[in-house]
Amino acid sequence: MNNQPALSKSLKVYQIVFLGLAWMTPMIFFTVYGVAYDAAGGQMVLAYLIAFLAIFFTAYSYSRMVKAYPIAGSAYTYTKKAIHPRLGFLVGWALLLDYIFSPIIAILTFGIFMHTEFPSIPVYVWVIVMNITLALVNIVGIKSVARISGISVVVQILFISLFCLFIIKDIATGQASSSTLFSLHPFLASDVPFTTIFSGAALICFCFLGFDAVTTMAEETIQPERTIPKAIFLIVCIAAVMYIAISYFTQIAYPGFTFTNPDNAAYTLVKLVGGNLLSSLFITVLIIATFTQGVSSVTSVIRFLYALGRESVLPQKVFSYIHPTFKTPVVNILLVTAFSFLGMFIDLNTAVTFVSFGALTAFTFVNLSVIAHFYIKLKKRSFTETILYLIFPLIGAAFIGWLLTLLNKDTLLIGVAWLTVGFLYLFVKSRLSAPFVKRDHSKMTVPEK
Repeated sequence: MNNQPALSKSLKVYQIVFLGLAWMTPMIFFTVYGVAYDAAGGQMVLAYLIAFLAIFFTAYSYSRMVKAYPIAGSAYTYTKKAIHPRLGFLVGWALLLDYIFSPIIAILTFGIFMHTEFPSIPVYVWVIVMNITLALVNIVGIKSVARISGISVVVQILFISLFCLFIIKDIATGQASSSTLFSLHPFLASDVPFTTIFSGAALICFCFLGFDAVTTMAEETIQPERTIPKAIFLIVCIAAVMYIAISYFTQIAYPGFTFTNPDNAAYTLVKLVGGNLLSSLFITVLIIATFTQGVSSVTSVIRFLYALGRESVLPQKVFSYIHPTFKTPVVNILLVTAFSFLGMFIDLNTAVTFVSFGALTAFTFVNLSVIAHFYIKLKKRSFTETILYLIFPLIGAAFIGWLLTLLNKDTLLIGVAWLTVGFLYLFVKSRLSAPFVKRDHSKMTVPEK
């Protein structure tokens, strides 16, 4: 087993940050702008600040757990080792929904935007082209993925900066409602109830999803115990700065901005700010962003499947196989590619439903894993440690758990049904062979640095 090809350690902090931001897709601010604006009663700055604080606590929990267990697997690994293997499996099973449907969301979105630009070509053609391209890029290796993600993130940040500069120009030339760049109004709730703002924050939290995906690449990262936690906080903070900056400038410049359709509200806003030129650039950048989000999504799910295969949760020979030349889990890539062809048959809302349940379930248990590992098992209970390993993760778990309860009834029913299937799989597996949960994981071989 020691002679089996291992994942290549090559990623540095900036590459992990680019991968996380690419998965998160900074342009998602515009994708959900209309819906988020309605949900938050127009108070976008406050909603993003609240969402950032909620996600910050969960990001903190991820940073603690990746230091404790710097191996692939994310929430599955943390819950299994900190709380209980069987519970870890069920959390991983729920998280699998997030990972395997995320590429489908990116592929579908890419197809929709490309079809908008080239109406004569059906969406399903773009879905096929995108899916095959993602497979080839990931087979070549993680370095190529990091390079592509880096370019995309730079392009997105440049567009966001340009967008803000256009607004600043309008303010400076008197074309906007505000004559000053500095105002406290966006930070005041005004006559909007805080319950409305919190509802907006609950939706906006999804704009930060992506920082957690980088934990699946711990075994391909140089000094993951230090690199991954640093990257997690950089990803969350960079995203927060961008989202809050755009919200701030748009809120003070166009407080009376209205739209008829939340789905294309961002396009209307961009056209208001920069005319046809900026709106055309907006569509181009959004297509690029969606493509690289797909690349990063596939990267995350194949590493997650690798972790499940290596621990025999899924068939080991299939899911833990590493190609001797490319040093990538080629079989996983091909399986994910085959599954992602579902993008030709399901709609975007269905895919988002699966992702939402999986992500929030995983986030809740990562927070609880910090308490179980550090506060209960390691008994780190000084005053400072109680704050770090009990209070902080409790706040994160409570907030994310509350968001989970806000999902609609159909989503929760589908999620419970999926977990039931996972429980049955675990039960049958335990009956047919020695329970995988009793293996001595401390003796497992981890790829050397």
